[in-house]
Amino acid sequence: MTSFAAVVGATGTGKSRFALDLADELDRRGQPAEIVNADAMQLYRGMEIGTAKVPPRERRGIPHHLFDELDVTDEASVEWFQARARGVVDDIVERGRVALLVGGSGLYVSGAIYDFRFPGTDAAVRQRYERMLEEKGPSALFLLLAHRDPAAATAIGRHNGRRLVRALEVGEITGEPFVVGLPDDAPTWRDARVFGLQEDRAVLVDRLDDRVDAMWRDGLLDEVRGLLPRGLERGVTASRAIGYAQAIAELRGETSEQEAREATKGLTRRYARRQVSWFKRYPRVTWSTTGDAQAVSIAADMLLG
Repeated sequence: MTSFAAVVGATGTGKSRFALDLADELDRRGQPAEIVNADAMQLYRGMEIGTAKVPPRERRGIPHHLFDELDVTDEASVEWFQARARGVVDDIVERGRVALLVGGSGLYVSGAIYDFRFPGTDAAVRQRYERMLEEKGPSALFLLLAHRDPAAATAIGRHNGRRLVRALEVGEITGEPFVVGLPDDAPTWRDARVFGLQEDRAVLVDRLDDRVDAMWRDGLLDEVRGLLPRGLERGVTASRAIGYAQAIAELRGETSEQEAREATKGLTRRYARRQVSWFKRYPRVTWSTTGDAQAVSIAADMLLG
């Protein structure tokens, strides 16, 4: 039997429902399971509508972990998540249950599944690059990184200031290139199965566009309005979440609702493409199409076999 599994795929492919159905199927066969979140934005309290977080009333009595762990002003990191998720998984497995890691945040999923280490940090070095980011903007950091580590600069791009800071910090501390993605030879942390969900691109795009429209109808602006007094705009991670940044701009009067929606749709589509590319690199994944009637049963067979 395999006691640890991950459910991965692009946003909108039905990972949460698949995990719930799989947990139900395992329980029906006498093997309880618990769900562990691996979506970076579902870690935040109060971020419900824009992250498509499964409400407690819809969790079917299945224990869920690592949801609502952080305030919107807290900064999440892959290193923190790796340690936290592994502790939760260990506890679940030690209690004789199956741990189902569910999410589409590639680095977070990889950090939990694969046994690779993260370089340490140096506060003084980091603060120096953070000041540079604040004073000169991400383009200056990008040019510096392109000179020192062209491969990392190309992979990160010129707009992600936070990751540019980290890449420069790691390079200065270790003297080695910054590894942007999953190392090709990374061993797994513990025996695990990975189940991937995929969907026809055109079908997925329509679904994602509908989801964005539903976010606005369901009250995303009210949710964001309520999070502003709690420091959402100060949150380094939370304020950059797709949909939330656009809602903030709309509330400020910097953009119209239509513009905010269209921007969110475009960013969501691009994010889904990156997720597909990321998870396709995984060496051993059992892929199924969203809605495949046999996929849950097959996954349960594989875990219990």
